[in-house]
Amino acid sequence: MPRALVVADEVDERLWTDAVRCHEVDLVLAAGDLPFDYLAFIAGTLDRPLVFVPGNHDADLTGFTRHGGLFMRGGFPARWPGPDGGINADGRVVDVAGLRIAGLGGSIRYNEGPNQWTQAQQARRARRLARSVLRRHRRDGRGVDVLLTHSPPRGVGDRDDPPHQGFDCLHATVRRLRPEWLLHGHIHPYGEQLPELRLGRTRVRNVVGRQIMELGEHTPAEAHDGT
Repeated sequence: MPRALVVADEVDERLWTDAVRCHEVDLVLAAGDLPFDYLAFIAGTLDRPLVFVPGNHDADLTGFTRHGGLFMRGGFPARWPGPDGGINADGRVVDVAGLRIAGLGGSIRYNEGPNQWTQAQQARRARRLARSVLRRHRRDGRGVDVLLTHSPPRGVGDRDDPPHQGFDCLHATVRRLRPEWLLHGHIHPYGEQLPELRLGRTRVRNVVGRQIMELGEHTPAEAHDGT
């Protein structure tokens, strides 16, 4: 069963030293709003793959394409600001370390910063992601193990203040994809012990800070075309 180091939003200084080597994991998952060099250090020191989605305080990673070892943006060579070696799962579905991971980064739009979306914009992005997942499912019969997001679903672990409201579309996305887990950040617990929540059979967990999790492989034929 794949074992993951899952991080979001708050730097744990112990992970930014060689002490991170004590964690025996198969991959690193990051749910946004962490320094990219911090993520690169963790994954590089552990020599494990890193899958992440950007948060609302992260740099704009849209528009980058990779050709071999060269990143391009707008038709010109560009330096990718993301973590070295990291896999940006925002709006994508990726298979890593025996897990199928679908990602949706960003938060609700509350100012003009990057990685912020209106409810309608994120809903369009979520529908495109679901179509990608379903194409994969038709090819190999595998569903999604982890839906990795920065923000939580609306009303499921979010807050009432405008910057910390969750996304309505994640309810429909979970119904369509039926992941085992939805892992998110964005909501700082400030010492509160937050409970694990549920959306149907999907376990919803706030992973701000760091957690070690065992993430089982998804059973076949879970994703479906309904909304």
